[in-house]
Amino acid sequence: MEGGMHAWQGLTAAGAPEAGMSFFTVGSLPEELIALAWTLEDGSRKFYASLAVTLADNEAAKLFTELTTAEEHHKATLLGLYRDVAAAEPGTDFPRGIITADEDRMEGGVKVSEALEWAKGRDAFALLELSMALETDSYDLYIKMGRRVEGEKAKTVFARLVEEEKGHLGRMAALLDRDL
Repeated sequence: MEGGMHAWQGLTAAGAPEAGMSFFTVGSLPEELIALAWTLEDGSRKFYASLAVTLADNEAAKLFTELTTAEEHHKATLLGLYRDVAAAEPGTDFPRGIITADEDRMEGGVKVSEALEWAKGRDAFALLELSMALETDSYDLYIKMGRRVEGEKAKTVFARLVEEEKGHLGRMAALLDRDL
């Protein structure tokens, strides 16, 4: 604070990308919610896959590899749900044509490219903290989507995703506790 603006040398505060964006409106159709969830899962898969190959911490790298696989399973589950709800096969450009969401987004509404840039040189602890914020937002989003979507099968799928996101959080928390 000493010297005020005259002493400022251009330093800025920097932190992790901020999660917590809501992506759907009150009028979102079930097909749109499913397509959005698929997009966010795909973005998270890309993020976790990148972390898994760059981390020196073997336990964290293994967890991120497992999360990459989990996100693939979520995408497959959501595609199956889309087929049931829409009573049609998704187009080859799925989820385009249904929503116009930014393909560079992941759970938490964070841009994958920005999160990967921020992640460079960070340790496993910092990456796990960010990932927990993203998974927490996803957990919350899927609760909201489950309330909004119609049909028992759709509600069941979103409830299952909620439980799986909760499981991801538990695994990350356990790994963080190892470092405390």
